[in-house]
Amino acid sequence: MPQSAWTDKRERQYDHIKANLKQRGRSEGTAERIAAATVNQTRTAKGETKEAKPPSERARAKRDMAAAGRKGAMARKSR
Repeated sequence: MPQSAWTDKRERQYDHIKANLKQRGRSEGTAERIAAATVNQTRTAKGETKEAKPPSERARAKRDMAAAGRKGAMARKSR
């Protein structure tokens, strides 16, 4: 499912996320869908999309990515 607009870095990110999801037991289709959504959200947050997004949408994507990072850090601390 890699997109033609993605850079080599985003292709590698997609492959890495997909492989990790499959290793955790997700199905092929689900892993592809989640990986593509994650890469696209990252591209939006970083301003890498072809069409300019409104600042509010980019800010929301940045907040979502930051919140996901905090949740992961909190989960690792609780172990």
